Amino acid sequence: MGRLGSHAIVIGASMSGLLAGRALAEYYDKVTLVDRDATPLDCEPRKGVPQGRHTHGLLARGREVLEQLFPGFTDEIVAQGAVPGDLGEAVLWFNHGHYLCNAHSALAGLAVSRPMLENAVRRRVCQLSNVRIRQRCEVLGPICDADHGRVTGVEVAPHEGSVAVERMNGDLVVDASGRGSRCPAWLEGLGYAKPREERIKVNIGYRTRLYRRRPEHLPGKMAAIIAACPPDWHFGAILAQERERWTVSLGGYLDDEVPTDDSGYTEFARRLPQSEIFDVIRDAEPLGPILTYNFSTNQRRYYEELSRFPEGLLIFGDALCSFNPIYGQGMTVGCIEALTLRECLAGGSNEIGRRFFRAAKRLIDIPWQIAVGSDLQHQRVEGKRTAQISFVNWYIAKLFHSASRDPFLATKFLEVANLMKPPSALLSPPVVLRICKDRLSRLRIAP
Repeated sequence: MGRLGSHAIVIGASMSGLLAGRALAEYYDKVTLVDRDATPLDCEPRKGVPQGRHTHGLLARGREVLEQLFPGFTDEIVAQGAVPGDLGEAVLWFNHGHYLCNAHSALAGLAVSRPMLENAVRRRVCQLSNVRIRQRCEVLGPICDADHGRVTGVEVAPHEGSVAVERMNGDLVVDASGRGSRCPAWLEGLGYAKPREERIKVNIGYRTRLYRRRPEHLPGKMAAIIAACPPDWHFGAILAQERERWTVSLGGYLDDEVPTDDSGYTEFARRLPQSEIFDVIRDAEPLGPILTYNFSTNQRRYYEELSRFPEGLLIFGDALCSFNPIYGQGMTVGCIEALTLRECLAGGSNEIGRRFFRAAKRLIDIPWQIAVGSDLQHQRVEGKRTAQISFVNWYIAKLFHSASRDPFLATKFLEVANLMKPPSALLSPPVVLRICKDRLSRLRIAP
């Protein structure tokens, strides 16, 4: 494949930055990832990933893409302790008052901590001969040509040592610095318009604790997910992790806080709609304190709508769109964006930002619709409730009810939730027909 330039720069070396670096390495002689943090020596949480100590989910599509980008990745991380399993058979999914039917789905899942997963990806990226990570450095802003039509690099200040600001030249700069990206302000300073932002406030707060995993816990299962639903809108998740641990996260919407004392935390689990999480933690050995994480808003920036945008710059990952974390979409969307970036680079570097934003919009639309549509089921979450959103939420509740005893419908739902298929797949004739048949059969046997 042809090279597009001598140097590409990525701002941020978290999961999205690493994935962007992997795509860029195929097209640039050298790729530099610039990050504020020190690179961990092992599977340790990083300061720049405040949610890193909390429960994370890698969707089936995310695992599939990681395997595509890094052949042998699944076997490698399982050998290190990650827990594999079929997402239909090995996970309990509760929502809309029902559990999905447990059945083989052919959706391969990995239960693993965020630090371990990120460490495994970082290790594979750093094995690429043309990629390096500059740690403990702050990107101050972009460098541009005389008419501000092209970004030609970034200014970097090291956190330690020399106080001199370094000018790092590059053919392409990728901002993967997360939802706190300063790129909108940088654009404004260069004479460009800021992108339109959409925000859906949810004020999610959850508390996470690790527990010792015993064989009798959740027998035969690697996770249980209890989704938020009326009347309390409380939610909980318990997932297996490496080193024979459970990670447990409990939470609520709109500042509905989980107690941080032992008895209060356990009591909150007892009051969930189903008892699986409580049954484990009521007598399990805690492996650490109860940790707190708060998330305020779903946030999306519409860069594809801008009529003017400088060459040599693009935005990636959470800097484009940041989702409510309870749906576990963020890392998987980053994986898919890496494939999209690679496809765009195959078409050359001209107007790479515009082309990537248009392609990214199409892939972001689906998880955004899933997350925001689900959040808007809560009547106190503010946002525009279109007829489409109302219909989809009504329809999903009916589908979930039928999928509680139909393995075909359960698998179809999980394929969409894991971003393997578009939501339109749930409206295919075979799916609609099975839901209708199930509804009719229930009506016939109802007293």
